[in-house]
Amino acid sequence: MNADMDVHGTVAEGFEPVRDAFARNFTALGDRGAAVAVYRNGRKVIDLWGGTRDVDDSAGTEPWRRGTAQVVRSATKGVAAAVPLLLHQRGELDLDAPVGEYWPQFKAHGKERVLVRHVLNHRAGLPVLDRPLTPDEALDPLRGPQAVAAQAPVWEPGTDHGYHALTYGWLLDELVRRATGGRSTGEWIADEIAGPLGLDLWLGLPAAEEAAGRVGRAGRVEDPEPSGGGPRLRPKRAVTEAYQDPDSLTRRAFAAITPFPDQNDPAYRAAALPATNGIATADGLARFYAALIGEVDGVTPHARLFDPATLERARAEESAGPDRVLVVNTRFGLGYMLHGSASPFLSPGSFGHPGRGGALGFADPEAGIAFGYVTNGFRKTVTADPRAQALVRAVRASLGRTGSDVNGV
Repeated sequence: MNADMDVHGTVAEGFEPVRDAFARNFTALGDRGAAVAVYRNGRKVIDLWGGTRDVDDSAGTEPWRRGTAQVVRSATKGVAAAVPLLLHQRGELDLDAPVGEYWPQFKAHGKERVLVRHVLNHRAGLPVLDRPLTPDEALDPLRGPQAVAAQAPVWEPGTDHGYHALTYGWLLDELVRRATGGRSTGEWIADEIAGPLGLDLWLGLPAAEEAAGRVGRAGRVEDPEPSGGGPRLRPKRAVTEAYQDPDSLTRRAFAAITPFPDQNDPAYRAAALPATNGIATADGLARFYAALIGEVDGVTPHARLFDPATLERARAEESAGPDRVLVVNTRFGLGYMLHGSASPFLSPGSFGHPGRGGALGFADPEAGIAFGYVTNGFRKTVTADPRAQALVRAVRASLGRTGSDVNGV
């Protein structure tokens, strides 16, 4: 990408550092196609996009346009988590009930004490499958839940935490189906969240959107060489070893589907895996988080999703410390990662979820900020991609320029 990279879109006065950081993501950090959107107190203040809609030149060089969407990988988890929390808010799901009360088949192999909240805070002890699913099995809405129901925990449920990279989606979706009489997480999001809020956000891409070419092609991109010949940042040895060891919880958690499906396959995009295959624009992701924390411009009467009690419940620390899967210190609320060394957001009060390799969505209630970043270039990062982090730092700097700080506006 050349130094004259064109950035399209708008920024409100005072948020110019975000435009600069976004442009630098292309010239220095290897972005191919991406977009970022930010809402402040329910009003959009940043809406930027650039590059090409497809990561590989062989697929063409059509430009990324307003409304181009991408697979957001595990940033899907933050969207999906809103469903059980809203069901709880409506009195339809008890977070402190055993999962088996809703899903009797789940009780097998010592899982009677797994609570609904353990699914959301990654304490269920079920991050792996003894027999990984094939791609076809994973896309079948019945096979994943059957597999986790038959799986024995790898630690005593509730006693420790570890990232449920893929199993999270099957656990959450089956709970939602049982609590709602058969309605899937993707259907619930479409009917109760994306539709009323006008979000370009899907868990299960409709055929019409696929035919319209709304979604660009994603792929792996290599980390850029350090500028000025500086050293390349490397993960800690324990993390590297965990990802290399086929018997580690880390490798097994990410291998619960083996081999992993082609994320550009229309069949994959049409399926609904609440852990990993949501599709969104940057605006759709940011607008979703804006609606979690407050009213959003132009939306009535569904102007706010979480009431104050649910908002505090979502971001109250449930799990913290060494993560048995990610092998770093992580913090989780109910379904959301919390600000910390492994996944830095805007401030200690922020909550959200990154997507492996790049995407990020989060909200900061005190600052009134909701953030969404999507990209078609997936890197090796799991939780703290340098491109997303550069944009978060620029948002923080912009709040200082506008006379605000991350403790309030």
